[in-house]
Amino acid sequence: MSSTTTGKSRANTQGGAPLRIIPLGGLDGIGKNMTVFECGQDMILVDAGLMFPDDNQPGVDLVLPDYTYVLEHEDKLRGIVITHGHEDHIGALPYLLKDLNIKVPIYSSKLTLGMIEGKLSEFRIRSQKFREVKSGMHINLGCIRVDFVSITHSIPGAFSLRIKTPQGTVFHTGDFKLDQTPVDGVRPDYALITKFGSEGIDLLLSDSTNATQPGFTQSESEVGPSIYEAIKNAKGRVFVASFSSQIHRVQQICDAARACDRKIVVTGRSMLTNTRVARELGYLDIDERDLIDAFELNGIPEERIVVMCTGSQGEPLSALSRMANGEHKTLSIHEGDTVIISATPVPGNEKAVQQLINSLAKLGCDVYDKNRCLVHVSGHGCREELKIMLAMTRPTHFMPVHGEAVHLRAHASLGEKMGIARDRIFIMDNGDSLEMRGGKVTRGRAVESGVVYVDGLRIGDTDPIVLRDRQKLSSDGMVTAVAIMSSKRKLIEELDFSARGVSFTIDDQFSDEASEAVRRTISKGSFNFTASGTDAIRKAVRDSLSNFIWNRYRTRPMIIPVVMEV
Repeated sequence: MSSTTTGKSRANTQGGAPLRIIPLGGLDGIGKNMTVFECGQDMILVDAGLMFPDDNQPGVDLVLPDYTYVLEHEDKLRGIVITHGHEDHIGALPYLLKDLNIKVPIYSSKLTLGMIEGKLSEFRIRSQKFREVKSGMHINLGCIRVDFVSITHSIPGAFSLRIKTPQGTVFHTGDFKLDQTPVDGVRPDYALITKFGSEGIDLLLSDSTNATQPGFTQSESEVGPSIYEAIKNAKGRVFVASFSSQIHRVQQICDAARACDRKIVVTGRSMLTNTRVARELGYLDIDERDLIDAFELNGIPEERIVVMCTGSQGEPLSALSRMANGEHKTLSIHEGDTVIISATPVPGNEKAVQQLINSLAKLGCDVYDKNRCLVHVSGHGCREELKIMLAMTRPTHFMPVHGEAVHLRAHASLGEKMGIARDRIFIMDNGDSLEMRGGKVTRGRAVESGVVYVDGLRIGDTDPIVLRDRQKLSSDGMVTAVAIMSSKRKLIEELDFSARGVSFTIDDQFSDEASEAVRRTISKGSFNFTASGTDAIRKAVRDSLSNFIWNRYRTRPMIIPVVMEV
């Protein structure tokens, strides 16, 4: 068993300092997972993920957890431990590392570190300390010991963690399912998990994503035959869209393509990066002769081509969407092609995925998704697997993680059925904390939390008013009203109106009647042309025009009043 120590061990000097467990993300949806473990003068961070925006966040590119607490206590930070290489666990790392004033080591599997290194290079972050670990190894980060346990998920190199401190022991499952026939043959280390359970686990943090789903999650290896059948029966080219980090899925797609005597084209930035990293590190077995560049397709029959691409979530800028719209620089999708959507829509993306499927169907494509055949299985365990994890670890206290409120509560109910007392089960929000002293767990004080938006080049708090205005613009449009006024509060000419994205016409009748409504409002008020007085006039114009449009058309576009004095 290997051991690494960072910083000076303080096990004998910390006295009664509790172990604090602080989730900064991951408890309000599927994404942006980040948890702090702090004991006295030592602190580690488990995962640093992001979340993709939903329809209520127009213009936002990415959503990060607010990691202010980590920055404020960076002098305690001994290391960052990453459970696996999905974006919701590694995506916030570049932003966090840029904000830290210190260099801290990152611990994870070889594949995960390879993916992180590729991501950091895009941000021009270099000289980062990477520390590869394997199942059965442990590291000492100050007084905090972390043991790594092999677990199955939808990506190789995933870990569960036992975190042992002077104040007690925590087991963090990471994302998991209990796959008995994984593609790479690496099964969960049941013996080690059970051993840790028998040694005593004071608190279990367990993945809740599928806590509402009965039974067991199907094995990843069951997807391969369905993909093979779809490719074998295809008459023309085959396009397969999946998450680029699902290396086991990519392997099965490649195996099916080779079995059907087809060449493989890889497109999409993250798909190109992750397949390259996985091949270099030995996680992906693809013969160089089976790969061809998208620019080299001329002369190859369409029935001998499989294209692996990104776009399984209907992202408008993904390779699949651009190919479907004829906007890709080398490939386009046309009638007779087969498209396999090998993924499940992330909550919030259902409409975008269905629109993409309809667009492909209109082009004359034969579309396969999970509703048609088994081209996707979840990477998260269902209720019976969650029960088995609870049975193996036998925790005294339990905190469901990784999920929306409905998942956390369903998982808490499972814990209660498995014999954990209700008062020892904690359903938390981001920023809440638990404190452990001598194995006893209680609620602690909350810390600053929330979300940070990546909006173009800007990173920080996007004003809710900005998001509200974007939503209004996208749904009801905008009307601009220019009013020229005298200092005696008299309109000296008609108001000038213009509009974008509204459902009614700005014609002479509208202008006459809207101008009259605004004039009546102005004539009733008492205004002056100080700064505050001009603001009051603008508000009067905005309110009167908004009410006029609502009464006439039952819609509320954004009103932009422009008041000029002559």
